[in-house]
Amino acid sequence: MPVEYISGNVVDVKNGVVYAATLEVLEGRISNIDRDGGVYDSFIIPGFIDAHIHIESSLLTPAEFAHMAVVHGTVAVVSDPHEIANVLGLAGIDYMVDSGMGVGLKFFFGAPSCVPATTFETSGATLDVDDIEQLLRTDHIKYLSEMMNYPGVLDDNPVVLYKLSLARKYGKVVDGHAPGLRGDDCEKYIRAGISTDHECTTLEGALNKLRLGMKVIIREGSSARNLDTLAPLINDHYADIMLCSDDKHPDDLLQGHINTMVKRLLRAGYDKMSVLRAACVNPVLHYNLDVGLLQVGDAADFLVVDNLEDINVLKTVINGEVVAESGISILPRRVVRVVNNFNTGRKEPGDFFFPHRPGRLKVIEAVDGQLLTEVFYGDVMVSGAAGVEDANVVSDVGSDILKLVVVNRYREAPVAVGFVKGFGLIRGAMASSVAHDSHNIVAVGVSDEALCQAVNLVIEHKGGLAVVDDGVSEVLPLPIGGLMSDQSGIEVAAAYARLDALAKGLGSRLRAPFMTLSFMSLLVMPRLKLGDKGLFDVDSFEFTDPFVV
Repeated sequence: MPVEYISGNVVDVKNGVVYAATLEVLEGRISNIDRDGGVYDSFIIPGFIDAHIHIESSLLTPAEFAHMAVVHGTVAVVSDPHEIANVLGLAGIDYMVDSGMGVGLKFFFGAPSCVPATTFETSGATLDVDDIEQLLRTDHIKYLSEMMNYPGVLDDNPVVLYKLSLARKYGKVVDGHAPGLRGDDCEKYIRAGISTDHECTTLEGALNKLRLGMKVIIREGSSARNLDTLAPLINDHYADIMLCSDDKHPDDLLQGHINTMVKRLLRAGYDKMSVLRAACVNPVLHYNLDVGLLQVGDAADFLVVDNLEDINVLKTVINGEVVAESGISILPRRVVRVVNNFNTGRKEPGDFFFPHRPGRLKVIEAVDGQLLTEVFYGDVMVSGAAGVEDANVVSDVGSDILKLVVVNRYREAPVAVGFVKGFGLIRGAMASSVAHDSHNIVAVGVSDEALCQAVNLVIEHKGGLAVVDDGVSEVLPLPIGGLMSDQSGIEVAAAYARLDALAKGLGSRLRAPFMTLSFMSLLVMPRLKLGDKGLFDVDSFEFTDPFVV
């Protein structure tokens, strides 16, 4: 439904003023703004922008994501497609771009800089420098996606430096990924031309990066939640702050998106214009996005809200078209095309055998609400007589030390086995083919039999999320790259919520058990992770022995 005229209190965040006016819209752009001095109950504000997200983590195609997000006032997203790129390479990126074209919401994709994220794991594809240049030279690729290989930047790796030079060549900004980086290393990383970071978890670390000229993207996703910690940055650094979700599961997206971050900041008393600048304006300026900011000549992208305290979205307009009104999406749905890369067969419980050796176990300790993990040293529990050489090391439910496995999905290979603390399962197992960044199958469980059953459910459907318990065996199939569903967002949200409840019913105390599980194999996020080739110490960036004498 096209808009020709609309009146209200216009919130010009770019210039920091509010005035009564009527907007005239012609061919999707604001052709005139008549400051008519009228008295209006509603406010017209720029639309919200997620400044860093992996759409694949919503388990939805871009078109389905759009259908759900516009209801919450999201008009655009800056999306890094490296999840599907790790599975399908350039073909996966093309899939995302095609799916996101002409669906109302504006998708701005980046060229993934690190596919695979490391050479220490098996992915389904590799993007070399020629592939990255092919992407960067196109208009629809807006930036070089997060440079996760910060050791490569610090070590002057010639391939990494060449990728950064390609971004400069084509006038594209570079996103960062530098968790915990400090001092001279942080300064060198930023001097290399890397302009943002969404991995800040402490106020001190974020302030350090801001002082060095980097922009900070505050993240509040389904697992990693940093808004409360970093919110004070809005006071003095609003010009250099953006907001993002990074990874957003469908049940969370059903409830809200960037609008929920805005609401929380306003309720906490932060300045309205500063908050809206971070949520609406800064991403447009930083990434050079064709998203309107309520100026004459801009694309007619805006929201009609009831007031500037609650920011309840009454209407979402993109390119002059009403795409959501009164909490209902007007966007049409698309026929979904299925693509995948899944080439492993069923497993047996014996594939999860982990031979005992003397010493204590080096255990991954999951931290709720963070992507970072800690290292825990635990006692070994084996099946049969304790201490027997070559006995199977098993989960110790009483100590919450559970067997964690990663199964190569791209070819037949031995199962990688480690142990994790923090999931709290007392029964059953859960498994997922969403396992950042290479997206092999990751599973955690109380027994080898339960692990095997959960993994085989994922394999049977060539991707998905699964929970098994006594008498329970449920899966949410993800046939698109093992990452996304071909069903509607409402259906996926309901199915995910069901699995989330089942996982918590197994004893998990985590806020988002599946999201946390998906990051247990992310080898670029400190401190200890498990890849398909073994236990990996991210601090030293090398494989490590799971036994400590």
